[in-house]
Amino acid sequence: MIKLHDLYFKPFISEKEIDTAVQTMVDGIAADLGDEVPVFIGILNGSFMLVSDFVKKYPKPCEVTFIKLASYEGVKSTEDIQRLIGLTQDLTGRTVVILEDIIDSGNTLEEVHRIFKNENVKQLIIATLFYKPEAYNKDFKLHYVGMEIPNKFIVGYGLDYNGLGRDLPDVYQLKTTQHMTNIVLFGPPGAGKGTQANFLKEKYDLIHISTGDVFRFNIKNETALGMLAKSFMDKGELVPDQVTIDMLSKEVEKNAGANGFIFDGFPRTNAQAKALDELMENKDSQINAMVALEVDDEVLVERLLERGKTSGRTDDSDENIIRNRIKQYYTKTAILKDYYADQNKYFGVDGVGSIEDITVRLGTVLDKL
Repeated sequence: MIKLHDLYFKPFISEKEIDTAVQTMVDGIAADLGDEVPVFIGILNGSFMLVSDFVKKYPKPCEVTFIKLASYEGVKSTEDIQRLIGLTQDLTGRTVVILEDIIDSGNTLEEVHRIFKNENVKQLIIATLFYKPEAYNKDFKLHYVGMEIPNKFIVGYGLDYNGLGRDLPDVYQLKTTQHMTNIVLFGPPGAGKGTQANFLKEKYDLIHISTGDVFRFNIKNETALGMLAKSFMDKGELVPDQVTIDMLSKEVEKNAGANGFIFDGFPRTNAQAKALDELMENKDSQINAMVALEVDDEVLVERLLERGKTSGRTDDSDENIIRNRIKQYYTKTAILKDYYADQNKYFGVDGVGSIEDITVRLGTVLDKL
């Protein structure tokens, strides 16, 4: 991901994919024009990279020139098209091929047709590397299209955001969720994870998604996913990861405008972590960090035995069961620790001390994300 000015952009189209699209355009135009010597006209500023790569690939003699039009302010295409630099050569009887980097609304293309209306050219051919069919609202024919793309703002390969990004060899797409913070919160039994999650969601205005709560809600309300999960549980089988992911996806969708999420109880395996990454990528976001509360085993045992006196939970009253739960936690967490550490996203936080002190330590991590 990259940041240009105040906005974030994510990878969208690779340099290799662009090169393939340009070559396809070259092959098509060269085959159709035969031995005719065309005049390729690039629309500045955006098309400079396309024109350069295109004419280097073009296998036959050709001429090249540019005109400059402006129609963008920030990330929005405006209705006001200005002809900044015009034509300086006689194009009477010539085949003119307009090389556009991108066509969205078609406003610039309308001005191009107006400009060439009185130039007495033999034919005017429109070729564009990128085309947004959802945004296009004109009737002019597009003769050659490199690739169709969604109606989202892009930068790179000649395209910019307020002056930045033209030099990038790949194309990036505007990230629609700009400032979302998503964390995976871990902690062994007795670490105070639930308590801290409540503080963090209030302090940072995050949505706390507890896998256990999500399961209970879906089963209680007999949703399709809840009944599907229950069918596996009733047979003593593990609920498939995809069912859990689908539940979490719906929770994320319910809170599409959230500042971020605290995921509690999921993932537990590398496969689940990858599935969560894919889920967040589909939501135009990402997991920013795995934050794990670290507490000495003996402190955990003491805390849970004390909690068992009032919680009524049998697994909080038997020391052997407690130690086994702690062991299982570390076995599972160690795998995920490596997964997130490889992405520089693992943060261990001292979980011993007052609730306030631990909250401050967690806040120090989140403030840096």
